[in-house]
Parts: sequence; C-alpha cells; structure tokens
Amino acid sequence: MEAAAPRSPAAAPPPRRSGVVVPHQPTLLQRVGALLIFLALRAVALTLRCRLEDRTGWFQGGMAPQAIYVIWHNRLALCLEGYRRYVRKAPDAPGLAALVSASKDGGFLAAILERHGVQPVRGSSSRRGPQALLELTGWAQRGYDLAITPDGPRGPRYTMRPGVLALAQVTGLPIVLASYALSWGWRLKSWDRFLVPLPFARWDLVVTGPVRVPRDLSETEREELRHQLETTLRAITRD
Repeated sequence: MEAAAPRSPAAAPPPRRSGVVVPHQPTLLQRVGALLIFLALRAVALTLRCRLEDRTGWFQGGMAPQAIYVIWHNRLALCLEGYRRYVRKAPDAPGLAALVSASKDGGFLAAILERHGVQPVRGSSSRRGPQALLELTGWAQRGYDLAITPDGPRGPRYTMRPGVLALAQVTGLPIVLASYALSWGWRLKSWDRFLVPLPFARWDLVVTGPVRVPRDLSETEREELRHQLETTLRAITRD
C-alpha cells in the first residue's frame, strides 16, 4: 500500500481590508485650479442678470429655514452663488455642508467648495456612503443646510438616487429642489453635459418644495416618492 502524498500547505488567506475608505485629498495643483475657478465664477456671477422664481415661499423676508438642497450635477457652477445670494443672508449663519465624491475628481470639487466657504463631506453611493451619511447628519445637527447632487458623481444624468430620501429620513430636514437656466453658456462634452455660465447671461433660478420624507415609508412608497422628486426636478430644468 503506497503512502499518501503529503498535503501541500494551504495558501495563506489574503489580508483583510479595514473597510475604511480614505477620501483623496486635493493636490496642490488642484487647489491652485480651484482658486482660479472660484475667482472666474465670482467674476462671471457679477455680470449675470438673475431672476429667482421661488415656489417654496421660504426666501421671502428673513433667513430661509434649514433644508436639504438638491440640484443636478450639471448645474453645480452657479448653485453656490445662488445659495450665497438667497439662502445664507446672515454672515454668522451656520452655512452649508455638501456631499462630494471621495475620488480624485471629488478632491478637486472639494477644494472649490472650500473656497466658497462650504464644508465638503466626502462619499457617494459606491464609496464611503454610510460614513458620509453620518457626517452629513452631524453637520445638520449643528444647524447647517445640506446639499447633494442626486445624479452624481457618475450619472446617469437626471436620474435621482435614493440616497436623498435616506438623508431626509435620518435628519428630518425637508428637501428643496433647485435648478436654473441660462440664456447662453457652454456645454461640456462630459457625461452630464455640464453647463458653464458666460458673462452677461440671463440666469433664471427656480426652487420648489419643500418635501418632507416620513421615516416609516415602505419600499414601494419610497420608490414612488423618489420618482416624484425626480420628475419634479426634471420639470424645472430647462435644457
């Protein structure tokens, strides 16, 4: 009877990952580029003829109540200027915290947001999502408004992801939808057809809502509300 062949040693298990995703921080070059873009946007914004169509009634008179502001990814260029003009009317107001991708491109956007005095919170549905939700909730508890692009950072364009509803349920804040149109501007050849404002354009800004999201929604009700919000945001977006 032959002796059994010795067993080969088992392969060592792969090292375990911690599960903690560290967002890419802006590089020096990105920070320089962010400064240039910030200065360019501020200069262009001074030349625009702006008309606000407020379907919420929140911007009449004093400071607008705390909310989650939702805008498509391709309308990011002027959203912070709109927030500065119409929402944050008091210099000592808490401010705005915005969800930004944890990717390298997100690092560049985070640097631009910081130039506008906005607190970037790094994460997306695919990377660092739960951590970002906790951080956004923390900023909301400090009195900050929140902002999110529901079709970012990779699309599909004009498709709202359910994370907006989850954030509203956790924080208890109402959702305010915003979009705008320009009489003329550049369209980049990106996935979202990003809209770049040009000097002396007419800027028509529309805000609608607010919409409160109950905590005890069923999956069917959540999907119905998500579709309703997506349809409304598309309706106020003129391309």
